[in-house]
Amino acid sequence: MVADISAVLRWIDAHFDDSVARLRDFLRIPSVGADPAHDADTRRAAEWLVTELRGIGIEAALHDTPGHPMVVGRVEEGRGPRILYYGHYDVQPPDPLELWQSPPFEPVVVEGPHGPRIVARGAVDDKGQLLTILEALRAWKAVHGALPVPVTVFVEGEEESSSTNLEPFMEDHRGLLAADVVVVSDTLMPGIDQPAITTRLRGMVYAEVTVGGPAQDLHSGMFGGAVVNPIHVLAALVAGLHDDRGRVTVEGFYDRVQPLPPEEQRSWRELGLDEGAILAAAGVDRSVGEEGYSVIERIWGRPCLDVNGIWGGYTGEGAKTVIPAEAHAKLSCRLVPDQRPAEIFTALRRHFEARLPEGCRIGMRELGRGDPVCVPTDSPHLRAARDALREAFGREAALIGCGGSIPVVASFRRILGLDTILMGFGLDDDRMHGPNEKFELRCFERGIKSHALLLARMAELAGG
Repeated sequence: MVADISAVLRWIDAHFDDSVARLRDFLRIPSVGADPAHDADTRRAAEWLVTELRGIGIEAALHDTPGHPMVVGRVEEGRGPRILYYGHYDVQPPDPLELWQSPPFEPVVVEGPHGPRIVARGAVDDKGQLLTILEALRAWKAVHGALPVPVTVFVEGEEESSSTNLEPFMEDHRGLLAADVVVVSDTLMPGIDQPAITTRLRGMVYAEVTVGGPAQDLHSGMFGGAVVNPIHVLAALVAGLHDDRGRVTVEGFYDRVQPLPPEEQRSWRELGLDEGAILAAAGVDRSVGEEGYSVIERIWGRPCLDVNGIWGGYTGEGAKTVIPAEAHAKLSCRLVPDQRPAEIFTALRRHFEARLPEGCRIGMRELGRGDPVCVPTDSPHLRAARDALREAFGREAALIGCGGSIPVVASFRRILGLDTILMGFGLDDDRMHGPNEKFELRCFERGIKSHALLLARMAELAGG
């Protein structure tokens, strides 16, 4: 018989202020994992998690890597499928600081259209969402003294910088991480009252391209109009990456792209999402991109190519009229099943090489990759998650896509043979990676309750 879940939910309500206080403490740690200046802070965040897990009654430890440490906690309690919870404790850099309404690592609770929200770097990505899991575990342990199913908690500190050491750690610790299903809270819901499970993730190829010309920077008065300018060349190459219908011009880019299943298109339309509101949240009033698809279809179900940064020459204060020796750009391709990152990177390099003018040289450097993912929608674990969300929110959970990439989901499948339930509680306007990142406290509370309910529903799979 599964232990009483109603008592757990009451405990969550009674101790919610304490949960918010712990979230504040976690958010105060500036764990910017990609910045070496914050290495000590990032480790402190990992140590904070170990302390909290042990305080709950979960055996936990730091596992050092060549980068930031992994946090792993295990509970050998209950019956039924073992859940492997994954999250990350590192956060994005807070820049530009001048656009924050309050200091990024001094969390504040302010009123918004949906009630109170907490504002700080990492509030929703991923510290707040990670704590929905820990607080659910805390509630079960406080009320019943044990969890209803065996659990492993696995948290890394390099998610925001390509998870360099994640796969090697997984390869070396298959036994420690063995489970029946993975649960991740690092995704979004279509609306504050509409729970969702993400079943489709775009993959990614992230690359840097460098165009070279002269052997060194040249005086533009002495050489302008007579030698190749790498910035001009790179600008032309970038401008030619899309045609006038919004399609990527890289040869072979769409060869493996399958049409969206009609039932998936229909279910997305039935969500009734306000595309104008989605665009408004981004500060724009019109959509661009591949013709023939809605905004949601472009984001969730179609591939794209974007230029994320471009630079070269002199960009400081005052005048320095040079023709630069090199120009650079960072590019990201978001991929859908069944595109393959290695093939897309090769196609992109060949595209540039074929169009490079004489007298130039070009280099391509891969900065990251991740496979696209489709999660099975008919598993008992996913049905248990839908049941938990329905009980927490009072309405059926939608099955949605996500335009972003979570490469670890593909890693879990490839290395550990596990599917992942992406049960997120963020919103489109939470400003992930931007100034004034926030997490609605209503989402935080419902996230905790959803995870508490999921533990009960998972136990039922064993007839526990």
